[in-house]
Amino acid sequence: MSQTGGSRSWVAECVRQIEADFQRSADTHLIPLPLPGFPGVDLYFKDESIHPSGSLKHRLARSLFLYALCNGWLKEGAPVVESSSGSTAVSEAYFARLLGLPFIAVMPATVSEAKRQAIEFQGGRCHLVDDPTQVYAEAARLAREGGGHYLDQFTYAERATDWRGNNNIAESIFHQMARERHPVPAWLVCSAGTGGTLATLGRYVRYGRHATRVCGADAERSVFFDHYLSRDRGLTLDCGSRIEGIGRPRVEASFLPDVIDAMVKVPDTWSVAAMRVLSERLGRRVGPSTGTNLLASLACARQLVAQGQGGAIVTLLCDSGERYRDSYFDAAWCERQGLHDPAAEARVRAALASGWSGEAPWRQAGFLA
Repeated sequence: MSQTGGSRSWVAECVRQIEADFQRSADTHLIPLPLPGFPGVDLYFKDESIHPSGSLKHRLARSLFLYALCNGWLKEGAPVVESSSGSTAVSEAYFARLLGLPFIAVMPATVSEAKRQAIEFQGGRCHLVDDPTQVYAEAARLAREGGGHYLDQFTYAERATDWRGNNNIAESIFHQMARERHPVPAWLVCSAGTGGTLATLGRYVRYGRHATRVCGADAERSVFFDHYLSRDRGLTLDCGSRIEGIGRPRVEASFLPDVIDAMVKVPDTWSVAAMRVLSERLGRRVGPSTGTNLLASLACARQLVAQGQGGAIVTLLCDSGERYRDSYFDAAWCERQGLHDPAAEARVRAALASGWSGEAPWRQAGFLA
């Protein structure tokens, strides 16, 4: 075993196993959601929850493992470490087990028990920290002291994926939209965790010379929206996001504001309200980041209608709400966290039926006047 990386034969076998896993997997579905309140606008959710590891992060984990393997950073038998609030760690644990590598997820102690169980089910180990801002340093320390590799999704997410094609999420969306009423989406909407998926979407539409605009969605306790406005990379918060999987207390290297056309910052209570309403409409539970995506999509729909335009909006169903049955879908838990707002749920239902009346709850930037 090389001290600087796995042997060529081991790396080749690992790449083969990951590519074989990809070949066995089907593409994810586009699910339309009627918007009676926004005439002429078609909304679709790309259902990333059906990946083998259950979320959008399956794509990122696959890319990160291939990137690390081909850069010579992984060693046979050595641990793989990640700083993650949940879904990325679940997906990375899946690929680590596929390759026979130990996996450690460093995460805030507040992460739901269901997500911890999902990581452990995939063979990973959870290492909890009380201060969410310390997950980066702790993950790097564990990798260094254990002779392993820190995948560092927040740095490498935007560069590990081939944004020009190779069946990335953007290419898949455009292929699936080809026979729809509006085959070229007016908007692609995505919430920001690392910023890597937003980078892929923004780069792809520019590379393909599409008129599509890209909207980023941010959580309440996060710096991405303010960084989009100011371009100040030194912005920080002393607390973590309350919407698992999205929002960061610092500006991550993979967040590229110059490939985003607009941003929406959604209050956390409204993300949870939209999650609940959308779960009712789809007949199954979705996660809170998907609620954030719905609200940002409605901001885009509202502008299309105001401008007398129709068009398609495609956003992401990031993961299943079953991972949050003991948290965001527990009314008592939401009450304790200050996230329960029946009035917000009623307004989201009304907006889907008849459009927004009165002032919208989100902040937005980058939209056309």
